[in-house]
Amino acid sequence: MNKFLCCTLVLLDISVKSTLQETVPPKHPFYDRKSGRQLMCDQCPAGTYVQKPCTETSKTVCAPCPKGHYEDDWNFDDECFYCSAVCQELQFVRQECSSTQKRICECVEGRYFELEYCAKHTKCPPGFGVVEKGTPWTDTVCERCPEGYFSNESSSTAACQKLESQSRDAKEDNVWQGEKNSKSDQQCVIDVTLCEEAFFRFAVPTKLTPDWFSSLTDSLPGKNITAEALEKIKQRHSPQEQTFQLLKLWKQQNKDHSMVMKIVQDIDLCENSVLKQIGHLNVTPEQLKMLMENLPGEKVSKEENERIVKVCKSAEQIPKLLNLWRIKNRDQDSIKGLMYGLKHLKAYHFPKTTIQGLRKMVKFLRSVTMQKLYQKFFLEMLGNQVHLVKGKSA
Repeated sequence: MNKFLCCTLVLLDISVKSTLQETVPPKHPFYDRKSGRQLMCDQCPAGTYVQKPCTETSKTVCAPCPKGHYEDDWNFDDECFYCSAVCQELQFVRQECSSTQKRICECVEGRYFELEYCAKHTKCPPGFGVVEKGTPWTDTVCERCPEGYFSNESSSTAACQKLESQSRDAKEDNVWQGEKNSKSDQQCVIDVTLCEEAFFRFAVPTKLTPDWFSSLTDSLPGKNITAEALEKIKQRHSPQEQTFQLLKLWKQQNKDHSMVMKIVQDIDLCENSVLKQIGHLNVTPEQLKMLMENLPGEKVSKEENERIVKVCKSAEQIPKLLNLWRIKNRDQDSIKGLMYGLKHLKAYHFPKTTIQGLRKMVKFLRSVTMQKLYQKFFLEMLGNQVHLVKGKSA
């Protein structure tokens, strides 16, 4: 009986400690300027944020997340994360936004989320079979059929089939067409490079006039952007973001236009320089994760971060992750986001040489190079009409 009672008390003690661990707030170091001391403040629970940090005489004050914002864990944030915008075309709501969870949009069956839209799952060509079926978040993974197996169809679901015999006819069924699937190249593609973004955003006036967007639209050469597409840009994006989205769409629709080809050449030179600057930094996966975690707004997930580190070359990893961050945080400037993140890395003993290298890259993207490219595009190619509109609005 005594042994039974003893065991019961031990189990009860473990249960109480476990409950206390779940309810007692974790601590967060905070430097109190008033006292000049490093304090250990309570963190705020999920669904709330830090309205006032603790002092020597008062506890942390937490406040509920406003509508459309969330915090899914204990935190010491001075604002809640913004729930993603409404789900787009070919998507449905898998999880609705609340104060403790973000909205999760998911692509319909047969598609996966890549960059800003739901792309169709890749079909493996003849001679290749599916080793991993596509999900709403990942594309199909194809692999060349090994010896003794074949595939004679294009499919996003079919694996390689085993040859029943090694006859000549059966071997001919094993169609070896196409190059080895370049999954890495597909996943590291960026819809808008850092140089393109710097150029597109450089073109946005600091003060916008009501007729700026229309004037720019009318002045762009090549294929006209449809009224429906223009209306979507106006409805979905802030005035400052509209020019960025307009130039991005114009470039996509006029790939063969001489002006676009010239701009692409200049941007490629800029991008080569950026990749060279990033390439020598040798940022580790842990440092890359730390950098992404210090960007404002909605974060790039751990899974996405690991996937990019795995499939992208070292110089491509930062641009790709910044691209994903910009997509998650609509209307946000990824270059400004990077500048924000760099300010907070000193506290984590982030290598100074890496911080300096990234700052050098940001300075380059906001340098005379972008100004010259802008002047060449707007003054020499589009003429003085748009320049005068921008001059009046500045």
